[in-house]
Amino acid sequence: MRLSLVLVWLGAAAACGPGRGFNPRQQARRSYPLVFRQHEPNYSEINKSASGPAEGRITRHDEKFKDLVPNYNPDIDFKDDEGTGADRLMTQRCKEKLNTLAISVMNQWPGVHLRVNEGWDEENSHGENSLHYEGRAVDITTSDRDTSKIGMLARLAYQAGFDWVYYRSRSYIHCSVKTESSVGTGAGCFPSGAVVHTETGPKDIAALRKGDRVLAADDDGKMIYSEVLTFIDRDPNVTREYIEITAENGVAITTTASHLLLLASAEGWRESFAASVDVGDVLLTRGRGSVMRPSRVVHTRVLTKQGVYAPMTKAGTIIVDDALASCYALVKSHSLAHAAMAPLRWMATWSGSNDLPRGVHWYANALYSFSEFVLPTSYKYP
Repeated sequence: MRLSLVLVWLGAAAACGPGRGFNPRQQARRSYPLVFRQHEPNYSEINKSASGPAEGRITRHDEKFKDLVPNYNPDIDFKDDEGTGADRLMTQRCKEKLNTLAISVMNQWPGVHLRVNEGWDEENSHGENSLHYEGRAVDITTSDRDTSKIGMLARLAYQAGFDWVYYRSRSYIHCSVKTESSVGTGAGCFPSGAVVHTETGPKDIAALRKGDRVLAADDDGKMIYSEVLTFIDRDPNVTREYIEITAENGVAITTTASHLLLLASAEGWRESFAASVDVGDVLLTRGRGSVMRPSRVVHTRVLTKQGVYAPMTKAGTIIVDDALASCYALVKSHSLAHAAMAPLRWMATWSGSNDLPRGVHWYANALYSFSEFVLPTSYKYP
């Protein structure tokens, strides 16, 4: 019964499309404003249970500068006093949370936009260990500068997934996020160079396009070709931490820690986050005909690779690097995630556009953020 209710909530959360469809006000029990000088959670910003300690200032000449991404969301106003575009630069995680918050602001106050007063700082205008120097913090208000909205804006920011929110000033709030490497970021992905199998032969996942048919598995665990409908996450330029899982038959799948893999079990398959796969677990790997072949895991390791790709197939599964995976992440139930993503599959089918999204798809981002409040802890990525 509880899971049925969760599905109803998840479906309702994003049933109406971008911008005005995802409505945080449905969470009435959580929608009280923060008070002046309150912060959520009730730890210091640098606590590991909040955004975590500073890792070092990023300048335009640093190697890490390439990890900062610009935010050109038209529903967000950027102050940009410096005229350099610095306030638009931030980590991918910060961008995702900010874009989710922008949707909430438009729902809460029609006609009002989110406004960013300060983003990445390259002018040393903050304290020594400020997360602004790493692109992990933003100071925000609303486009109408209505100070009576600041407390509720702080609450909406926390609901949108910021890891630390501080009602710091009567005129703005301060928000920050954890580092990319400390969390299962994005929607769960595969790197450039991961191999999928199309009807015409093997293909780099980076070269996949909407409409391609790739090897996957049906509900009975039989290999089939399934159409790629869209991408839940796609960005060729970012670098991310991955887990490589190697089986005794030589198959090695590389994916993010929060991605769901489908392992062999007596019932056919069971779900496991990649980070939870241990030596001795059994991957389902590409075999002959329509039959998958189980192979025991013998080694795992963490590595860094370029690019993130999370194709969504009609079947909801995909065989990558010859191992079976779900198309989903962050929620430890393939069937639940597949049901919750049904509206996205319908939208992708109806859309005549072949344009590929960049970054986490808005629907998935809103859905994952909403699930933080309604899913039992046992179903969430740690």
